[in-house]
Amino acid sequence: MLLGFISLLLTVFQGLIQRTCIPPRWTVHMLPCQREAVGPAKEHVAAAQIVGRIGRRLLSEGGAGAELCQKKGKVPLLSLEAIHQLHIFIFVLAITHVIFSVSTMLLGGAKIHQWKQWEVEIQKDAVGSGQPGPAKVTHVHQFEFINDHFKGMGKDSKILSWLHSFVKQFYGSVSKSDYTTMRLGFIMTHCRGNPKFDFHKYMMRVLESDFKKVVGISWYLWVFVVIFLLLNVNGWHTYFWIAFLPLILLLAVGTKLEHVIAQLAHDVAEKNSAIEGDLVVKPSDDHFWLGRPRIILYLIHFILFQNAFEIAFFFWILTTYGFNSCIMGQVGFIVPRLVIGVTIQLLCSYSTMPLYAVVTQMGSFYKKEIFNDHVQQGVLGWAQKVKMRKGLKEGSAGVAAEPSNGGGGDTAGPSVKIEMMRRAAREGNDEAGVSIE
Repeated sequence: MLLGFISLLLTVFQGLIQRTCIPPRWTVHMLPCQREAVGPAKEHVAAAQIVGRIGRRLLSEGGAGAELCQKKGKVPLLSLEAIHQLHIFIFVLAITHVIFSVSTMLLGGAKIHQWKQWEVEIQKDAVGSGQPGPAKVTHVHQFEFINDHFKGMGKDSKILSWLHSFVKQFYGSVSKSDYTTMRLGFIMTHCRGNPKFDFHKYMMRVLESDFKKVVGISWYLWVFVVIFLLLNVNGWHTYFWIAFLPLILLLAVGTKLEHVIAQLAHDVAEKNSAIEGDLVVKPSDDHFWLGRPRIILYLIHFILFQNAFEIAFFFWILTTYGFNSCIMGQVGFIVPRLVIGVTIQLLCSYSTMPLYAVVTQMGSFYKKEIFNDHVQQGVLGWAQKVKMRKGLKEGSAGVAAEPSNGGGGDTAGPSVKIEMMRRAAREGNDEAGVSIE
């Protein structure tokens, strides 16, 4: 929809663009194809010829702005043909981005759906265990989670941990012990009163909600497209080098997500030599870049869009100008770009997206998807009523001659939040299965 709106704006402002005139010499710089060299003495003659050719072509296309620019000895900023091709490119980019985003979520969701069996087994074990007996004391290194991720302490162990995280994203990115341990850490931190909480269902709800962000297109992504369209200069091979940017970012994101799991294991192994009962990790925002797990989603969004842009640009050039066009570039630069694009798509679908779905739950806070939809609406409605009441109180306090204690609003804040959580817990306890302390 956003790209369609941009295309509509191009149509609306087409006349303005046509009336924006530029000197002809500006059109002979930063071209995607090699231009025949001319001597300094012939430069003015060549410019005049360009004005004549472009002017005649635009007049034949019915461009009123072109006639205006030709009278001034200039040319329009964009010809009607250029605007038409830009419309086509926007359409191809929109279709490619949607297809890539949907395929990523479908393939990643299929991978995550396989973890449902682990959730079912954990629920059965919890029911079959009955009344808990005396807690068993286990050496910390006897836990599979610790053995898989803890690489010792010291500078060398940190480097080894990062290398292990980098390699692990390519195979078995999330094991059963990883899922079981992170699930228990989430439950013990956010809903200790309900050990049978369906963590897998909650995780899928969060992933579906994040899909809205992944498939969307922000303004800064469109600015990025415009910049690199301008940088498509003959001899620079810009699109070949740009293809490595999403690949590098994807590898960095996958490594970071794996390293968050390693940090959870490191925190436990560093502080304990033996553990009584189950292994419980402590979720924290400190494990993520800048203390914000949401940054990972923004990076995945950029990676998928940039990869879609690469493939969309290839097909646009292929269908518009042909494979042997100078804009397409050399075969030696085309094939690696396509291989990198396919690699990014597969790696993001089967490794990075499933990693993101489970690891980003290891932040300090849970998300609103922990409640059912009707409970979410109830909480939001309750919050709106509290805001309205608070606004009325502040308004009446401003009318009074002598204002009351200014800390009244702040004092009411925590109690209001507690009441909201208690009410949401009572309403969603039966269906959502969540208990908040």
